Amino acid sequence: MKQLIKKSSLIATSLLLVATTQVYSQEATSLANLLELVENDRVAESVEYRERAQEFEANAARQTQILETTEARIVEQEEDQVALSNQFEANEITLADKREILRNRRGDLNELFGTLQGVAGDFLSTFQNSLISAQYPGRSEFIEEFIDKAGSTIEQLDVQEMERFWFFMHQELTESARVVAYNAEVTLPTGETSNRNIVRIGSFNSVSDGDYLSYNGDIGHLQVLPKQPNAGIVGQAQALQSASSGFTKVGIDPTGGVGGQVMANLVNFPSAQEQVMNNAKTIGFIIIGVGIVGITMGFFRLLMLTLISIKVRGQLKSSKPSKGNPLGRVLLVADSNPNADTETLELKLGEAILQETPTLESMLTLIKMIATIAPLGGLLGTVTGMIQVFQQITVYGAGDPTIMAGGISSALMTTVLGIVVAIPTIFMHTVVKSRADTITHILEEQATGMIAQKAEQIANSRA
Repeated sequence: MKQLIKKSSLIATSLLLVATTQVYSQEATSLANLLELVENDRVAESVEYRERAQEFEANAARQTQILETTEARIVEQEEDQVALSNQFEANEITLADKREILRNRRGDLNELFGTLQGVAGDFLSTFQNSLISAQYPGRSEFIEEFIDKAGSTIEQLDVQEMERFWFFMHQELTESARVVAYNAEVTLPTGETSNRNIVRIGSFNSVSDGDYLSYNGDIGHLQVLPKQPNAGIVGQAQALQSASSGFTKVGIDPTGGVGGQVMANLVNFPSAQEQVMNNAKTIGFIIIGVGIVGITMGFFRLLMLTLISIKVRGQLKSSKPSKGNPLGRVLLVADSNPNADTETLELKLGEAILQETPTLESMLTLIKMIATIAPLGGLLGTVTGMIQVFQQITVYGAGDPTIMAGGISSALMTTVLGIVVAIPTIFMHTVVKSRADTITHILEEQATGMIAQKAEQIANSRA
């Protein structure tokens, strides 16, 4: 056992010497030199250790000093907090007493300030969106400060502020009856701003370069309406801006005081064409296309039958049959069979009339079918539109009526289109059918007359 321990110690010592020799192999050249290097490194580590220990002790002392200073400052701040709290409570009591004294001294002024505050609140909504504020900015801000000061328990309105408020009220009344011109910034529909000459018609409307303008107090400047009224009203606005005196007829928003919002809503209301374009969708456009085809066919057949009717009436006045019209072709059948008996002639004339009938009634069935299908297509569009409305209600709920209104409008538009297509198509079918029946009646009448004449001739020959 002792020999095993000795061997293990010897092996460990050898390994340590090998490792140490590898570390200092680049610097040591002999065993004595190696020992000297180890001793120097030990001394250097001892000096470094002492320096670190001294630095740690210095930092510990510094931290202790900082901690003592911080604790002293905490105590000082706590004392200041107590003093400030006591002073704040005392100031609150003093302030309450002063407010009570101010309220008692103001006396009847409290009622006056309350009335002024209410009146100013009513005028504030008028000033914010008034066209007059576009020409005289800053009035709304003054009124807001005036209201805050009138309701304050500390500040007090002075005579100058009340007179200024009185001036703004009279300014609104006076300017609402004047037509004035001035220059200001105007926002165009493209988003750009331009300095323009503006004509303000009281508090009703403002126009510039023939464009009607609107005003929103939140934006703070005039804007060109994206969609203008019709050309006649715009022309009147241009005439007003170029006039220098006299009376000029011009269209205004009769509600006044809202900067033309009613007019803006009216001109922005979609036209029939826009409603169709926005709400018709696929089924609606199919109905429109089918309706155009049906009406075109109706006019074409009406034109053709009119020409045929003119030729037939011309044949009635002529004694010589012609192949250029249905009546002439029927008469030629009678002339080509002079020796036929009554029954045979009747059959041949009936056959000739039957041959002319398809030409006269051409496209009538298709026109009638279009008149029948158009309302059914409109009903189909309405059903599919209502299905989409119920799907939107399922997803978004029924809280927003605009969602349902838009869907129902789209759904009903196809029904309107179906009815609009069906009415003129049915009318065209009735007119064309009547014209074809008239010509057919003339053919049958003439054929019956020729059969009767033939029968009369046979009866006379037998007699």
